[in-house]
Amino acid sequence: MTSAPRQTPASTPSPAGLPSPDHLRDDDAYTAGLIEYVSASPSSYHAAAQGAGRLAAAGFTGVDESAVWDKSLPRRGYVLRDGALIAWVLPAHLEGRAGYRVVGAHTDSPALKLKPRAAVVRDGLQVLGVEVYGGPLLNSFLDRELGLAGRLVTRDGATHLVRTPAVARVAQVAPHLDRSVNEALRLDRQAHLAPLWALADAACGPDDPERYLCEQAGIDPAELVAHDVVTFPVQEPARFGRSGELLASPRLDNLSSVHAALTALEVLAREDAEVRDPLILVANDHEEVGSATRSGAAGPFLDSVLGRLAGVMGVDGDARAALAARSVCVSADAAHGAHPAYGHLHDPVLRPVLGGGPVLKINAQQRYATDAVGAAVWARACAAAAVPYQDFVSNNSVPCGSTIGPITATRLGMTTVDVGQALLSMHSQREMCAVADGPLLARALHAFWLGLEP
Repeated sequence: MTSAPRQTPASTPSPAGLPSPDHLRDDDAYTAGLIEYVSASPSSYHAAAQGAGRLAAAGFTGVDESAVWDKSLPRRGYVLRDGALIAWVLPAHLEGRAGYRVVGAHTDSPALKLKPRAAVVRDGLQVLGVEVYGGPLLNSFLDRELGLAGRLVTRDGATHLVRTPAVARVAQVAPHLDRSVNEALRLDRQAHLAPLWALADAACGPDDPERYLCEQAGIDPAELVAHDVVTFPVQEPARFGRSGELLASPRLDNLSSVHAALTALEVLAREDAEVRDPLILVANDHEEVGSATRSGAAGPFLDSVLGRLAGVMGVDGDARAALAARSVCVSADAAHGAHPAYGHLHDPVLRPVLGGGPVLKINAQQRYATDAVGAAVWARACAAAAVPYQDFVSNNSVPCGSTIGPITATRLGMTTVDVGQALLSMHSQREMCAVADGPLLARALHAFWLGLEP
């Protein structure tokens, strides 16, 4: 019944290299793992596959979503759906007051998405046709070397992950040609964000990018049907600051949360901890574009997996509804740290700082799902892990973003609390965070999953 998933996990660490409980208190080791994960995950498909590989190395078994699940389902397992991943740890015996303990995050980040066969020649250069994916800081694409990454799907339905070296760049106009560029930068998404990627010659055609991607993936271009490919900045993450206490990296929103949850789950596996509640990690795709897809939080993926797991545990009918009512979800997504140059954009009192611990996100319009009950769950987990946390509420004059939290709460009806690691430059192609905050978030998630009390 169980089998390797159709999407093969990427290269994995050895079991001997699994994080230990001490790893959750070692800023250097934790950050090295985050850098490795981000570097290996240039697209949501890579992030999910890398996560699956890490779980496999930790003793989790990949399960085929299209097969029937029965009592032989592994107690520690995972399933891939496109760029999303769900993993679970089931208790040996389900007690009467048990409930799912869910940690949710997302694998996607703002990018430029490659259009099909849309490359054109302009002024001696071939440029790529792209769409803007999500809500990025558009200027952060400028003058930055970009690779291409994602999945290629061939006529037989097989998925092939692909990743290129630096091949493209969105070149900015010189101030000699536009004297206003430093006063009022205006970027037209169609005209100004098309990456340059090749010197033109007589053979240039609109399908050049696809042929190149097929070469990189080792497949026949004639077999390619479609692709989901995005740009990514090739510059590696790097620590900086007087004592190396800060990290600059792409895709911290939201691979910082995915890595924290994976690390906490790996530690649980290494501890071989007995759990009282079914533990769930869900890393959805497409949060940056609204989550309304089959692998997004608004889709059926998590609800379907929870229902199937309930059946395996012998829970159905009203008992399943009761199980859901006793459940809690921690939605982990990047949070806004107070910006020293833009202090007026933050609440005058509630101003999370980098290095101050994970952030509890609150919003009266329920753009975040946190309520007092969920906040108490989070406070107990942080106290049990000896982790400080901070509150974030938006300035009333500044619109608030959202997360998978309200969507998950709406779909599943379980208590949900929104938390995250504080960032600056969110939605830039190079975001930043404090090194210390990652291990603190992972320790709090570890305590939440185990239901530890202070």
